[in-house]
Amino acid sequence: MQLVAKSFSQLTTDELFEIYRVRVAVFVVEQNCAYQEVDLTDKLSYHLWLESENAIKTYLRVIPAGVVRKEVSLGRVIAVERHQGLGTEIVKHGIAFAKEQLGAEEVVIEAQTYVRSLYEKLGFKAESEEFLEDEIPHVRMRLVLQKL
Repeated sequence: MQLVAKSFSQLTTDELFEIYRVRVAVFVVEQNCAYQEVDLTDKLSYHLWLESENAIKTYLRVIPAGVVRKEVSLGRVIAVERHQGLGTEIVKHGIAFAKEQLGAEEVVIEAQTYVRSLYEKLGFKAESEEFLEDEIPHVRMRLVLQKL
């Protein structure tokens, strides 16, 4: 599997189409959640995915500090093929990218509650009570990174 990391302006139209196709299939259709899945944050984010045979297997976006919150954050985490460790793998790549490319000292996420344990295994700590975002239970979590 190959890691791809690109800013929005570096994405080809085919890559952008595939990213949106996969995200909408999961976050809108599968989760039956009508919300603005494609947003302006995409234009200011870095898009990371693991691909095999030119197909996205897992994806996330890395949002630089100051775009949504004061810290770097991760979002839109998807594993197309579930229960194979791909979600954990892409989050590890997202953390490394945040640290190495953006100089992040911490990373904040708003995790869907049902995958909270995935993030806890990677060192994230919950810092909020459960809350609803688009009618789906979430929890805000933070990972403090070691200095380079």
